[in-house]
Amino acid sequence: MFDMTNKGCHHSRKTEKEIRILIMWNDTEVPLAYLISFRTANTWLHGDERGSIDRFHNSYGSPYIPPNKKWLRYNQKQLRVEPLILQGKQRGTIKSAIRETCQIRGWTLLAVNARTNHVHAVACADRDPDSVLVAFKANATRELREQGLWCQPFSPWARKGSRRNLWNERSVATAIDYVLNGQGNDLPDFDD
Repeated sequence: MFDMTNKGCHHSRKTEKEIRILIMWNDTEVPLAYLISFRTANTWLHGDERGSIDRFHNSYGSPYIPPNKKWLRYNQKQLRVEPLILQGKQRGTIKSAIRETCQIRGWTLLAVNARTNHVHAVACADRDPDSVLVAFKANATRELREQGLWCQPFSPWARKGSRRNLWNERSVATAIDYVLNGQGNDLPDFDD
């Protein structure tokens, strides 16, 4: 669990019984942590069967833009490169870059999971979530380039990303569980 009397995340040992009776609300104007998510480029286009979002359809709980095969085909023809599917070495490099970002900046990384087409992280930071998202993407890109795993002159990431404030211990625990256990089976750390 987390000590809510301090800014930042400090683990304290609590029994399961104590955890259940905790008041589960953060009474400050600072979230306990953030859930940061971002996708690789070209892996979820407008028109996709999963639906999509834009600046008019992006508030929490609002419906996605419905699928549209014609719009999807148009968007696929506009692509400069194929969708980026992350291989094992790339995923490991991205996780390492996010860990390093948190270590250098004094942030607490609670969970990270790099998948084939997206990345999730839960972190406590003394910055706004937009700055955390930008730092994660920038440092992951830098590290991919330094390792020779991304050679394009443009970003490997889709524009923007998701930044959710986690205001209480329950939301932090739920986000950590989602990142670590809600993404499907573990992916191998080796390339085919």
